[in-house]
Amino acid sequence: MTAAREVPDILSAEFAEDPYSAYRIMLEDSPLIWHEPMQSYIVSRYEDVARAFKEPAFTTDNYNWQLEPVHGRTILQMSGREHAVRRALVAPAFRGQELQAKFLPVIERNSAELIDGFRERGTADIVNDYARHFPINVIVDMLGLDRAEHARFQRWYTSIIAFLGNLSQDERIAADGLRTRDELAEYMIPIIRERRRNLGDDLLSTLCAAEVDGQSMSDEDIKAFVSLLLAAGGETTDKAIASIIKNLLEHPDQLRAVREDHGLIPRAFAETLRYTPPVHMIMRQPAEDVELGGGTVPAGSTVTCLIGAANRDPSRFSNPDTFDIFRDDLPTDTAFSAAAQHLSFALGRHFCVGALLAKSEVEVGVGQLLDALPDLELAEGAAPVEQGVFTRGPASLPVRFTPTPRARTSE
Repeated sequence: MTAAREVPDILSAEFAEDPYSAYRIMLEDSPLIWHEPMQSYIVSRYEDVARAFKEPAFTTDNYNWQLEPVHGRTILQMSGREHAVRRALVAPAFRGQELQAKFLPVIERNSAELIDGFRERGTADIVNDYARHFPINVIVDMLGLDRAEHARFQRWYTSIIAFLGNLSQDERIAADGLRTRDELAEYMIPIIRERRRNLGDDLLSTLCAAEVDGQSMSDEDIKAFVSLLLAAGGETTDKAIASIIKNLLEHPDQLRAVREDHGLIPRAFAETLRYTPPVHMIMRQPAEDVELGGGTVPAGSTVTCLIGAANRDPSRFSNPDTFDIFRDDLPTDTAFSAAAQHLSFALGRHFCVGALLAKSEVEVGVGQLLDALPDLELAEGAAPVEQGVFTRGPASLPVRFTPTPRARTSE
């Protein structure tokens, strides 16, 4: 009889260095784990994580303590009619014609400006020179806020993400997150009130004016959504773009194919969301006892759903530990909708409202990077490593390329 392999602790340095090896053990031997320090059940298999995202028994009540202290009450915590109305208030700005006509130029401009900052050098760090700034700059501009505040929003975003990923409950990280909550509210509430009096064509004005069935968003509602947008909209796109470039650089044939046909960028994005997702775990809280992973999870428990493991479940994906933008078990036409086969945008009623915004940012960003940086390759001696447990991506990505002149004058 073969002894069960020991799973590295999710809070250990060993796990942080290589969660994928731990995921393989969990998927095969330990699909349900009780983690005492986190006071949470951990599930890893695709079927179990998908159930936790889709089935009504699994609530988002855990966000009451996980997110509300730093964001305020957000759409993620709501259910039923309240959730439906709130989603109807914000969703139109993040899809279809509204997104393309109003915000695509904002995305294109911000990407080009950042690339102009390093394209003549012949070297760059895709993480620190580009990906870390791009989505936050886009969000600030979409909201119609002062572009001089990019650095301040960058600091707030970093603080919020650290708070959300503070699995070990570091008191300094928690205190900094709460300080950011207060600073963001002090900054945003007066702007929201002024914007209500003088509506423009920006996202903040859209949120101020939105009304469904006689209901609109309060100043606090909008502030909380802005805080959520900074975290969810910034972190995912930041790490996704860096990971796409890293994955393509490590697979030169696929990089060549994407460079020659930008229509393959959505495939590279979808496969990156599966293979190296920006968010590795999301929590849920069942309202009743549920059978999960071969055991019983009591009502009111916290369930940590390992997206990073589920997306590599061999029962769902062939050769799951291989990056392959041409795989036939990950349809691209549904990859950015609630019918997605990967789980990186969640599923069901809480499917990511910003999925199409992320897709637009990635298509523009990756396309502009590949066009502007000929012969792109890893810098000599560079060996990029991923960092993070709750969210994860390359810590840095040094590259070199043939210098090119600026294609435009930055504003």
